[in-house]
Amino acid sequence: MSVMQDPSDDLKVTPPKKWATGAPAVAHAIQYSLSQTSPKRTALTLLNLNQGKGIDCPGCAWPDPDPNHRPMNEYCENGAKHVNDEATSKRVTREFFRQHSVSELDEKSDYWLNQQGRLTEPMIKRSDSDFYEPIGWDEALDLIAGELRSLDSPNEALFYTSGRLSNEAAFLLQLFARAYGTNNLPDCSNMCHESSGSAMQQTLGVGKGSVSLDDLHQSDLIFVIGQNPGTNHPRMLSALEIAKRNGGEVVAVNPLPEAGLMRFKNPQKVRGVLGRGTEIADQFLQIRPGGDLSLFKALNLLLLEAEDANPGTVLDHEFIRTHTNGFEEFARRARELSWDQVHAATGLTRAEIEQVRDRVLASNSVIACWAMGLTQQKHGVATIREIVNFLMLRGNLGKPGAGVCPVRGHSNVQGDRTMGIWERMPQSFLDSIEAEFGFTPPSEHGLDSVDSIRAMLDGRARFFLGVAGNFVRATPDSEVTEKALRQCRMTAHISTKLNRSHTVCGETALILPTLGRSDRDVQNGVEQFVTVEDSMSMVHASFGRLEPASESLLSEVSILSRLARRVLGDSPEIPWESFEENYDAIRDRISRVVPDFEDFNRRVADPAGFRLPNPVNRGEFRTASGKAEFSTNEFEWLDAPEGYLVLQSLRSHDQWNTIPYAMDDRYRGIHNARRVVLVNPDDIAELGLTDRAEVDLVSVWHDGVERRAPSFTVVSYPAARGSAAAYYPETNVLVPLDSVADVSNTPTSKGVIVRLEPVAQQS
Repeated sequence: MSVMQDPSDDLKVTPPKKWATGAPAVAHAIQYSLSQTSPKRTALTLLNLNQGKGIDCPGCAWPDPDPNHRPMNEYCENGAKHVNDEATSKRVTREFFRQHSVSELDEKSDYWLNQQGRLTEPMIKRSDSDFYEPIGWDEALDLIAGELRSLDSPNEALFYTSGRLSNEAAFLLQLFARAYGTNNLPDCSNMCHESSGSAMQQTLGVGKGSVSLDDLHQSDLIFVIGQNPGTNHPRMLSALEIAKRNGGEVVAVNPLPEAGLMRFKNPQKVRGVLGRGTEIADQFLQIRPGGDLSLFKALNLLLLEAEDANPGTVLDHEFIRTHTNGFEEFARRARELSWDQVHAATGLTRAEIEQVRDRVLASNSVIACWAMGLTQQKHGVATIREIVNFLMLRGNLGKPGAGVCPVRGHSNVQGDRTMGIWERMPQSFLDSIEAEFGFTPPSEHGLDSVDSIRAMLDGRARFFLGVAGNFVRATPDSEVTEKALRQCRMTAHISTKLNRSHTVCGETALILPTLGRSDRDVQNGVEQFVTVEDSMSMVHASFGRLEPASESLLSEVSILSRLARRVLGDSPEIPWESFEENYDAIRDRISRVVPDFEDFNRRVADPAGFRLPNPVNRGEFRTASGKAEFSTNEFEWLDAPEGYLVLQSLRSHDQWNTIPYAMDDRYRGIHNARRVVLVNPDDIAELGLTDRAEVDLVSVWHDGVERRAPSFTVVSYPAARGSAAAYYPETNVLVPLDSVADVSNTPTSKGVIVRLEPVAQQS
């Protein structure tokens, strides 16, 4: 397939795979890499990926093993694709933009836009034109600075970023925004793991996971809930394989059977290439979407009843007495549970849940891992709070092999939050900025991603800066989001590659091309490096190895520093020029502002990096009571009316974030198509449909607005009864802007009530 063609669906379905990775994954990774760039560049990226002095994978945030035990090929299929997608030899030049209007590009697919290659020079779409044209860096930054200075209030500006940003650039972005006068720092966390941070802050006093790779390796029992490691973070399978070989067990909880959680064929070991590999999940709970809260409430009731039957042998009374608050009320409310409700919510039998309880009782250490299958539910925060209850009952916090493990996606999404990319940073962080830089940051909370869309719609926000990412395709309610951005006076995006956010323009729109993670970054003749923080709080360096795609590219640090100088001048007195010239200067300031980053430059020189401490592991809980909080969570689940299903959006295997690299989902047996909806065969029959029927997916919110994703093919699939699954961003249009998780305001992309409307029935 030529990259200059927009692919059309030509659906082929094969049986879903019962194992993941193996030799085919290696072949697919190399094939895609070579389709993007030369063998020499492919070798250079892959041999340096996730190495001590190499390139941090710009894909997921899974941690790296200790350098002394790290293989040369410490990357997965999707990591290889991701880094070489960035390292592509294809280029988007001014000639490309002369040939394609913005209106024409807006009709192209995400796949097509991404396949055009790396951006090479700054571009502007002026208010009276439908074409991007070249613009010099000075003029582009002057235009943006002039727009920012012309706003009636700093709060009319939005500064968005994704998890691709380095720690250094993230620190400068939030510093610039706050010195400018706003806390409007929406980010991709708002749309994925905000529920995790909200729930853990409430219960444990810290919004990060507490476990390490070593904890996973030695755990007796690991729950993998609402996530698909085989596609979204395949290197996790290596850790689960080690845990299994050390005698640990795994319980998988998911509406869909996932190949990686059935069997893993490690391509770096002979048994993974020639043998059967390792069976991962000892028990698979095929739960209905949104039933996870009910499952853990049921498990907690069973543990309380087991303690009743054998007093002093089940619960960790010492941990509960010393380290927790609210146990009595929690236990009283937990006993009100109805098993009929549990079955209705989960689709599981009591016997299945009791089998899990028995595994828990046989384990001295338990880890709960989860991802967006939980966080993007309306009651995602309550579910995670209930999981914390579950862990606390047997003291599974702060000891080896136990704890909470939210598995985050984007490579530095956790680091960005640590650096201050949050609209609600605590006052202590703001006070540290004031002490270090001599200005008073605004204390009023800013706007998250969902509220930013509302502000643009209402005319309260008129300027949008996107630093990395693809805001238009990452957000819910696609038509509403696009309308919101088009109402801005100016939109600007700091990007490496073309994406849909560049075609949804404000009155004036700019594209500011930047270096990628794999590119060499030289300032004043000195090669720079950046740092990231992974899902398990390890901070380490990343060194670009490739010659940049164009001499016109600037680093994110350079772009932000130059823009800040133009907007702010010398007030407050911040050394933006020094920051651009030497990133050590940024890290020196980080070491004095951000907790636990003391002596940053020296510590990050270690190829292993360093781990940020988690107070939970020291028995410290930064809650109001000073203890871990048991919570009482109302019984809730998604109950679709007759004739409707609960839809969850998901990635295909050949996709990272919003961008597909191919039209296949190899492990699920979907080929040459993306507009498919996976439905249990019994549900297909009950709805009066047939396999391969063409339908529109229709969601109706209480605002009465009908949201429609047209022309999907029904595919019979072993999904949980009452559920459906389809790929995003194609289904983002179905998620109402106001359908958000309680507390966290995260869009409910894993819990959309839809009907499947046969195309033939439409007038």
